[in-house]
Amino acid sequence: MHLFNPRMIAALIGTLLGIVASMMLLTVFVALYYGEDWQSLLLSSGLTFTAGVLLYSANISNSNKEVRKRDGFLIVSLGWIAMSIMGSLPYALTGSIPNIVDAIFETVSGFTTTGATILTDIEGQDRSILFWRSMTHWIGGMGIIVLTVAILPLLGVGGMQLFVAEAPGVTPDKLHPRITGTAKRLWLIYFALTIAETIALALAGMGWFDAVNHAMATMATGGFSTRNASIAAFDSQAIHYIIMVFMFLAGVNFTLLFFGFSGKVKTLWRNEEFRVYAWNTLLFSMVVALVLIIFQNYSIEEGFRGAFFTVISIMTSTGFITENYLLWPNFLIFLIFVLFFSGGSTGSTSGGIKVMRHIILIKNSFLELKRQIHPNAIIPVRFNDKAVPQGITNTVAAFVLIWLIVLFIGSFVMSMFGLDFMSAVGSVTATLGNIGPGLGSVGPVDNFAHIPSGGKLFLSFLMLLGRLELFTVLILFMPYFWQRR
Repeated sequence: MHLFNPRMIAALIGTLLGIVASMMLLTVFVALYYGEDWQSLLLSSGLTFTAGVLLYSANISNSNKEVRKRDGFLIVSLGWIAMSIMGSLPYALTGSIPNIVDAIFETVSGFTTTGATILTDIEGQDRSILFWRSMTHWIGGMGIIVLTVAILPLLGVGGMQLFVAEAPGVTPDKLHPRITGTAKRLWLIYFALTIAETIALALAGMGWFDAVNHAMATMATGGFSTRNASIAAFDSQAIHYIIMVFMFLAGVNFTLLFFGFSGKVKTLWRNEEFRVYAWNTLLFSMVVALVLIIFQNYSIEEGFRGAFFTVISIMTSTGFITENYLLWPNFLIFLIFVLFFSGGSTGSTSGGIKVMRHIILIKNSFLELKRQIHPNAIIPVRFNDKAVPQGITNTVAAFVLIWLIVLFIGSFVMSMFGLDFMSAVGSVTATLGNIGPGLGSVGPVDNFAHIPSGGKLFLSFLMLLGRLELFTVLILFMPYFWQRR
């Protein structure tokens, strides 16, 4: 038996490119409507579609349809890389981002829903290009939902199998034959929330074009905006609150959202990860709000709005900005930095480490103290009132440790590219956690344009690494992955 099924891998990657090409085609109509360069966008879509068709048609008829575990790792990693390369064509061919490294960085940032940008004048871009930026977010967000719900658990990646076991109505024995049905239901929620936010923003006074783009970026927890000043450009309390609510929803497990919108609200609140996510949002926001009101002379409403918006934006890794948090007191900046490591719920579009892993790691750490007193006792970690298998606990601990190791190594690498300490750590945390804005020279009112090309490629790799849950990519660098035994 062969180690891999290369024909099936190529065929599925071709399918992904076909989806990207069809989405890219939508930008042609936007360009036609606004009288922009539609020819280059049509060419981009055509080249992407052709590549997808060639990969699919040349391999599907002669391939064994079986997709094994090793194939899954390659499909996920190579598929995202292929999407990023072909997705950079609209930028390169229209000349909006002529530098290919910059174009790839912007595309990877879009598909991974990071939201870090190299554009210095966003409002000077064609609307069709801005629409494509937002579309990359939306495609990536949809892909992440399916990835975390249907694929990564089957690969046993980063403790994701626990998500499958704990998500109501989604169990390993039921999920596999019903992946298509599960994906359709979650995509329906994703699409419906995007439409709902678009309408809400338009009713609040935002133009339809801006509303569509910001809704796509919000539900993907991406953060690409059509304005240089991000959400701060809209002087509307209603717009801020609407985006705030939908950012919070986007950080919730989409399977739980499905049950919540189906009327089973108790199922939502019974979930331990959701409760911790909600309480963390409330407590961190209250602390920040009180400091802004008492010490920074914010009005009560401005303080609470700025605090809740910023905390939710960072926790969910959306990265929208209404406040320059680097102007806040140092201990609030440190608090924001802590939130960089949080992430939203498992099964959401948010990045970061995820709340579930924090819960398991903290519980296991305290139980380890108890095990020191009772070394022969079997004391399992409990999540949602169920015992967590030791193997999953070990996987979660390994994931967090490797995440931190990558952070340290990445920060060292970025310092070698000339970034100061805060900027190096901030850039790596922002990209590895798929957050967008960071610290120092890559803070909320800055961008990544000044970083050398080598640094941008490295940060692009970190964005993929963080979005695909570390193990999915890193395992490809292990010699035993390519060996038969």
